[in-house]
Amino acid sequence: MSHFRPGITIEILNKFSANTLASHLGIEVIGIGADSDSITAKMPVDHRTHQPLGLLHGGASVALAETLGSIGAMCCLDFDKQYCVGLEINANHIKSARSGFVHGTAKPIHIGKRTQVWEIKIVNESQELVCISRITLAIIDKR
Repeated sequence: MSHFRPGITIEILNKFSANTLASHLGIEVIGIGADSDSITAKMPVDHRTHQPLGLLHGGASVALAETLGSIGAMCCLDFDKQYCVGLEINANHIKSARSGFVHGTAKPIHIGKRTQVWEIKIVNESQELVCISRITLAIIDKR
């Protein structure tokens, strides 16, 4: 059973991220899981996401992870009644990347009434694990 609201599209999700950090970093949603509640996005490894040694900045990986976890959480909510905010995120940086794209996929671990927990795996173009992250989000009612 999917937790995602009906009618969620890649176009809607990318429009939601316009003029944000995600768009500045070149993050683009490219997939919504058909069989599971997952979201996939890609991010360039270039001058916007490099650290001084020319490697993918760990903070850029965390920004991709938080973007994906937040988007996934929002897909489970009624936008008119609730929103989500990050409470905690952690990341383990496993492998470096210098160029091309990294792809992140977020999958839910827990979808509750007041919190959600998502796991995000980021891989390079050879499908090697670059970073694994987990985010906890608070679900807040709009007033």
